[in-house]
Amino acid sequence: MKLVFAGTPEVAVPALDALLASGRHEVAAVVTRPDAPAGRGRRLVASPVAERAEEAGIEVLKPAKPRDPDFLARLTEIAPDCCPVVAYGALLPRVALDIPAHGWVNLHFSLLPAWRGAAPVQHALMAGDEITGASTFLIEEGLDSGPVYGTVTEEIRPTDTSGDLLTRLAFAGAGLLAATMDGIEDGTLKAVPQPAEGITLAPKITVEDAQVHWAAPALRVDRVVRGCTPAPGAWTTFRGERLKLIQVAPVPERTDLAPGRIAAGKNSVHVGTGSYAVELLWVQAQGKKPMRAADWARGVRIAEGEALGG
Repeated sequence: MKLVFAGTPEVAVPALDALLASGRHEVAAVVTRPDAPAGRGRRLVASPVAERAEEAGIEVLKPAKPRDPDFLARLTEIAPDCCPVVAYGALLPRVALDIPAHGWVNLHFSLLPAWRGAAPVQHALMAGDEITGASTFLIEEGLDSGPVYGTVTEEIRPTDTSGDLLTRLAFAGAGLLAATMDGIEDGTLKAVPQPAEGITLAPKITVEDAQVHWAAPALRVDRVVRGCTPAPGAWTTFRGERLKLIQVAPVPERTDLAPGRIAAGKNSVHVGTGSYAVELLWVQAQGKKPMRAADWARGVRIAEGEALGG
């Protein structure tokens, strides 16, 4: 089939690579978000998908909005059979959805209908799910509600961050998306409507959502830190300044600390929660690089009775 691939961040690159390597399909063009300012100089930088497409010599389309007339005209001219999508980052209007004969097929990083929305991996981790996966589905105008072509499952490991899990799903999902294109082409794969039960939503995680509340149980604190790593980054406050929490570990045997209370030893830093303590392993103070929590604690000279979170 002739394909136009839509995607933007690094997590979409494995799927593009899988389609390029499949040998069965022609990736005629790539659709991605416009160049965005990045770094201290705030210079415009192309998306990871755009960079990969340019390396492969593929036409790159960067509409400000997918309803732009010039973009729609070019997409109509290319006349793709199908448009596979991975984390493109913009809503597709009906006029665009109707152009490819087989529609737009999205790779979504959850087992639909669970965790529809922008942050399925983060929400799965923060909810304590043990299993997640990826789904391919036909995009319609509802939020991730279209019929599903296929799924793959992935176990959530006890120390997974959202970055770890998303990386694994990106590669597993790449194979699923390529297989979905094959099945659509040869007519052996039909999309099945999602069940009406089991729908959960996964809106974008905000900075406010990433704040750690020490009165919560230790497992909840651990899940928030893992779910928000690397982005947007879990955080608390210490002496009125924000402290980023990169990695913690529950310490079930320690129950003597009040929520937020810090106990700094020579090689460890424990903080009380609503159940038992957690150990801070890696943190990042404002204006500083990430460091081991024990090194941070020695540097700030924590006094007896000090606490995190005000």
